[in-house]
Amino acid sequence: MKIRPLFDKVVLKKLPSQETTKAGIILPDSAQEKPQMSTVVAVGPGGLVDGKETVMTLKVGDKVITGKYCGTEIKLDGEEYIVVSQSDVFAVVED
Repeated sequence: MKIRPLFDKVVLKKLPSQETTKAGIILPDSAQEKPQMSTVVAVGPGGLVDGKETVMTLKVGDKVITGKYCGTEIKLDGEEYIVVSQSDVFAVVED
C-alpha cells in the first residue's frame, strides 16, 4: 500500500533511537529518548491551507527534525509512520 498525503501534510518514518551511550552503556527501552529525527517518505502537493498559499519545501528522502510529540502515528503494512504538517518540521539535517 502507498500513502499519498494531502495539502501541507508530510509522511515521516522515524529513524532508530540511540541504544547505547557514547561510553558504550546499553540503554533499556524505557530510558531511550523518543526519536526526533525522521526520513521523509511522502510529501503532499501544498496549495491553499487555511486561506494561505503553502509551498512545499521538503522532498522525499530528506532527514528532518520534529517535535517529540507532534503528528499522528499510523501503522501500515507493519511499518510505523508519522503524518505531520510541514510547519511541524523544525529543520532539515544535511550531511
